[in-house]
Amino acid sequence: MLGWAVTFFIIAIIAAVFGFGGIAGAASGIAQFLFFVFVALLVISLIANALRGKSPRV
Repeated sequence: MLGWAVTFFIIAIIAAVFGFGGIAGAASGIAQFLFFVFVALLVISLIANALRGKSPRV
């Protein structure tokens, strides 16, 4: 999911350079949304693993 966020961010930068403001805005909005979903899922995963009490495998 983080890869998709980076992809949309790069699309937004390229679109902004070429002057496509609408596409750049939409792509940056999608990238921002995906990034926050990724962070939320990461935090939920970390909390769930901490509550489970198992140590990570090495």
